[in-house]
Amino acid sequence: MQQQTRSSRDKVRLHRERLRAQGLRPVQIWVPDVRARSFISAARQQSKAVAASKRARADQGFIDAVSENFGE
Repeated sequence: MQQQTRSSRDKVRLHRERLRAQGLRPVQIWVPDVRARSFISAARQQSKAVAASKRARADQGFIDAVSENFGE
């Protein structure tokens, strides 16, 4: 018996057909590249600004309160 090999393109096409048959559709989402130096620099700058604000303690208290349920 000869083993049938499929190209990557065919495998992806068949996979997508199966998903569509389940009532799903593809959605492409672009997100920031958290590894980019520009992202890291901007995140660091924003974190410092938040930490230096007058409301830093209250803001952190709020974040801690809403984050308690996510660890479960």
